[in-house]
Amino acid sequence: MITMLMAAALVAAPVHLKQGDVTGVVQKQSTAYLGLPFAAAPVGDLRWKAPQPAPSWRGVKAADHFGSDCRQGLSPNGLGPWTAEYQPSGPVSEDCLYLNVWTPAAPGKKRPVMVWIHGGAFTGGSGAVPIYNGAGLAAHGIIVVTINYRVGVYGFLAHPELTAESGTSGNYGLMDQIMALKWVRDNIAAFGGDPNAVTVAGQSAGAASVHDLMMASDAKGLFRQAIAESGSSIGSFMAPRADAETAGARLGTLADLRKLSPDQLEAVAAKAGTRFAPVVDGAVVPAEDEINAVPILTGMTANETSSNGFFSPDTLTPDGFRQQVGDAYGPLAAQVLKLYPPGTSDAEAKASRDALARDRGLASLDLWAEKRLKAGGGKVFAYLWTHPEPGPEAARYKAFHSSEMPYVFGTLDAAPRPFTVYDRKLSMQMQQWWANWVKSGDPDGKGGLWRPFTAKARMITVIGDTVVTRPVLPPETLKLFTAQAARGGKMGIF
Repeated sequence: MITMLMAAALVAAPVHLKQGDVTGVVQKQSTAYLGLPFAAAPVGDLRWKAPQPAPSWRGVKAADHFGSDCRQGLSPNGLGPWTAEYQPSGPVSEDCLYLNVWTPAAPGKKRPVMVWIHGGAFTGGSGAVPIYNGAGLAAHGIIVVTINYRVGVYGFLAHPELTAESGTSGNYGLMDQIMALKWVRDNIAAFGGDPNAVTVAGQSAGAASVHDLMMASDAKGLFRQAIAESGSSIGSFMAPRADAETAGARLGTLADLRKLSPDQLEAVAAKAGTRFAPVVDGAVVPAEDEINAVPILTGMTANETSSNGFFSPDTLTPDGFRQQVGDAYGPLAAQVLKLYPPGTSDAEAKASRDALARDRGLASLDLWAEKRLKAGGGKVFAYLWTHPEPGPEAARYKAFHSSEMPYVFGTLDAAPRPFTVYDRKLSMQMQQWWANWVKSGDPDGKGGLWRPFTAKARMITVIGDTVVTRPVLPPETLKLFTAQAARGGKMGIF
């Protein structure tokens, strides 16, 4: 349901935007402006077209509730390890191109800005998800913006008739993200923000989007830094537009698809089983090389894909693990099993599988960072999150995919989990590190624990029950995964 702020809350003075005036709601540590349209509703003739400018309005708009989430299937009660606070709750609509702004409570000017792109496998998610509430992070002296973008068939359908119509197709969700960044460039100064100090950030599909935006020519100059969290962007693969067009054409003709209601369209897409995600289209994403090689803070969790029964089975025998390794690593299998022995019990096999999945992801991050530095890209700070989020299934899910998010945003209270004093201390530290990065390009602010990844010092900060900075992987382990990459074997996390 649409979230309303308390009617009794203090209304902020009007802010003058290019579209019209808006009022927000003053909260304890910040002021919130919710449900601001950054583009016209992509409905009717605008379905599967580049986003158009948002209409203006007369009078003063009360920005006191979130806009609709983009069309998607909902799991408001949770999905696997991602309990309700990780999930959008609707309502959903094609009219969904809205963003939200949180500013520090005290007036200020030229504040740095973090624009957050939600995750959700490019099929779901929302800027209104409870763990993304920007109030706590804004209290650290930055402006936080969360955005919606079209997902699923609405955001990433490629079709030959669409390409004939406009010269490209398949990346409408990325176009929405770029439109939101342009809105920030044009309007954020009215909130006290600095349009020249924008950090684009995201997690999961949002992290992949960040990497896509670093390849997007239309995004050039719209951000000076980046944050890509919880893994999925490192080692990701984008299909060529032609392949995605072939899959899209199976859904039907463009004229027929545009006539369908949302329910009918989603039924057609579900029946086809098409995967919708960004593509290398030659226009929005011209190639898989960074055009916008800005500094980046990036990392992953220790259990992105392991031990949760969602991405991987909860059961695994030693023989089953040996078979998996043989299939994936071929001539390198013996070396893998030496470093990650299957043991004699299911528990030992699962532990080795988890360690292998974690280290494969770290190796992918390492190889990507090395390649980026050789190509002259911006500096890289890397992290590994190992702290399990407490709860009745903490032992099962461990440091699961995206579980660092409530700590980054300071939204632990969005869920009734048994958080400890250390959890709250760690969350405050994460908020400060991320705010420091947005402000200065150094998580420590003035130097300290964090070290940048360099060719001579391939360092990562491990954040868990303790916080240490160490090499990404031991030399022998990194050598193994480098050989796996050289033979064209599976890398990345997913």
